[in-house]
Amino acid sequence: MAKGNAKKPTTADIGFEEQIWAAADILRGNMDAAEYKHIVLGLIFLKYISDKFEERYQELLVDDDDVEDRDAYTEVNVFFVPIEARWGFIAAAARSEMVGTVIDNAMGHREGE
Repeated sequence: MAKGNAKKPTTADIGFEEQIWAAADILRGNMDAAEYKHIVLGLIFLKYISDKFEERYQELLVDDDDVEDRDAYTEVNVFFVPIEARWGFIAAAARSEMVGTVIDNAMGHREGE
Protein backbone atom coordinates (compact mmCIF):
# COMPACT_ATOMS: atom_id res chain seq x y z
CA MET A 1 0.00 0.00 0.00
CA ALA A 2 1.38 3.42 -0.92
CA LYS A 3 2.07 6.00 1.77
CA GLY A 4 -0.63 8.32 0.45
CA ASN A 5 -3.26 5.58 0.88
CA ALA A 6 -2.35 4.72 4.47
CA LYS A 7 -5.49 4.46 6.54
CA LYS A 8 -5.64 6.81 9.52
CA PRO A 9 -6.71 5.09 12.73
CA THR A 10 -10.22 5.92 13.86
CA THR A 11 -11.72 5.55 17.29
CA ALA A 12 -13.15 2.24 16.11
CA ASP A 13 -9.61 1.04 15.42
CA ILE A 14 -8.37 2.13 18.83
CA GLY A 15 -10.96 -0.01 20.60
CA PHE A 16 -11.61 1.96 23.78
CA GLU A 17 -15.22 2.80 23.00
CA GLU A 18 -16.28 -0.71 23.98
CA GLN A 19 -14.65 -0.21 27.37
CA ILE A 20 -16.32 3.19 27.79
CA TRP A 21 -19.70 1.77 26.78
CA ALA A 22 -19.29 -1.13 29.23
CA ALA A 23 -18.36 1.30 32.02
CA ALA A 24 -21.43 3.42 31.20
CA ASP A 25 -23.62 0.31 31.32
CA ILE A 26 -22.29 -0.52 34.78
CA LEU A 27 -22.79 3.03 36.03
CA ARG A 28 -26.34 3.37 34.77
CA GLY A 29 -27.44 -0.01 36.10
CA ASN A 30 -31.12 -0.50 35.31
CA MET A 31 -31.68 3.09 34.24
CA ASP A 32 -32.86 3.67 30.69
CA ALA A 33 -30.13 5.10 28.43
CA ALA A 34 -32.43 7.96 27.40
CA GLU A 35 -32.68 9.05 31.04
CA TYR A 36 -29.01 8.39 31.76
CA LYS A 37 -27.87 10.82 29.08
CA HIS A 38 -29.34 13.72 31.05
CA ILE A 39 -27.26 12.77 34.08
CA VAL A 40 -24.09 12.40 32.05
CA LEU A 41 -24.63 15.67 30.21
CA GLY A 42 -25.24 17.41 33.52
CA LEU A 43 -21.97 16.05 34.91
CA ILE A 44 -20.10 17.08 31.77
CA PHE A 45 -21.57 20.56 32.11
CA LEU A 46 -20.53 20.76 35.77
CA LYS A 47 -17.01 19.65 34.89
CA TYR A 48 -16.76 22.16 32.04
CA ILE A 49 -17.93 25.18 34.04
CA SER A 50 -15.77 24.13 36.98
CA ASP A 51 -12.69 23.89 34.74
CA LYS A 52 -13.37 27.33 33.23
CA PHE A 53 -13.99 28.73 36.70
CA GLU A 54 -10.71 27.26 37.93
CA GLU A 55 -8.78 28.80 35.01
CA ARG A 56 -10.24 32.24 35.81
CA TYR A 57 -9.69 31.67 39.54
CA GLN A 58 -5.98 31.06 38.92
CA GLU A 59 -5.76 34.18 36.71
CA LEU A 60 -7.31 36.25 39.49
CA LEU A 61 -4.89 34.80 42.05
CA VAL A 62 -1.92 35.72 39.87
CA ASP A 63 -3.29 39.26 39.47
CA ASP A 64 -3.96 39.44 43.22
CA ASP A 65 -7.66 40.13 42.56
CA ASP A 66 -10.67 39.05 44.63
CA VAL A 67 -11.27 35.41 43.66
CA GLU A 68 -14.76 35.43 45.17
CA ASP A 69 -16.01 38.46 43.20
CA ARG A 70 -18.73 37.11 40.90
CA ASP A 71 -18.33 40.04 38.52
CA ALA A 72 -14.71 39.07 37.87
CA TYR A 73 -16.02 35.86 36.31
CA THR A 74 -19.09 37.08 34.50
CA GLU A 75 -17.17 39.92 32.84
CA VAL A 76 -15.24 37.26 30.88
CA ASN A 77 -18.31 35.03 30.34
CA VAL A 78 -17.36 32.46 32.97
CA PHE A 79 -19.88 31.05 35.43
CA PHE A 80 -19.14 31.75 39.08
CA VAL A 81 -19.16 28.31 40.69
CA PRO A 82 -19.89 28.07 44.43
CA ILE A 83 -17.51 25.90 46.43
CA GLU A 84 -20.12 23.12 46.77
CA ALA A 85 -20.46 22.88 42.97
CA ARG A 86 -16.76 22.90 42.09
CA TRP A 87 -15.39 19.74 40.57
CA GLY A 88 -12.74 19.32 43.27
CA PHE A 89 -15.47 19.29 45.92
CA ILE A 90 -17.49 16.75 43.91
CA ALA A 91 -14.42 14.58 43.24
CA ALA A 92 -13.55 14.56 46.95
CA ALA A 93 -16.95 12.98 47.65
CA ALA A 94 -16.70 10.45 44.80
CA ARG A 95 -16.08 7.46 47.02
CA SER A 96 -18.37 8.47 49.84
CA GLU A 97 -21.97 7.49 50.43
CA MET A 98 -22.88 11.17 50.07
CA VAL A 99 -21.75 11.52 46.44
CA GLY A 100 -25.34 11.53 45.14
CA THR A 101 -26.32 14.30 47.54
CA VAL A 102 -23.20 16.29 46.66
CA ILE A 103 -23.98 16.05 42.93
CA ASP A 104 -27.64 16.93 43.49
CA ASN A 105 -26.60 19.99 45.51
CA ALA A 106 -24.06 21.01 42.86
CA MET A 107 -26.75 20.77 40.17
CA GLY A 108 -29.12 22.71 42.37
CA HIS A 109 -26.62 25.55 42.69
CA ARG A 110 -26.42 25.84 38.91
CA GLU A 111 -30.19 25.64 38.42
CA GLY A 112 -30.83 28.24 41.11
CA GLU A 113 -29.07 31.06 39.27
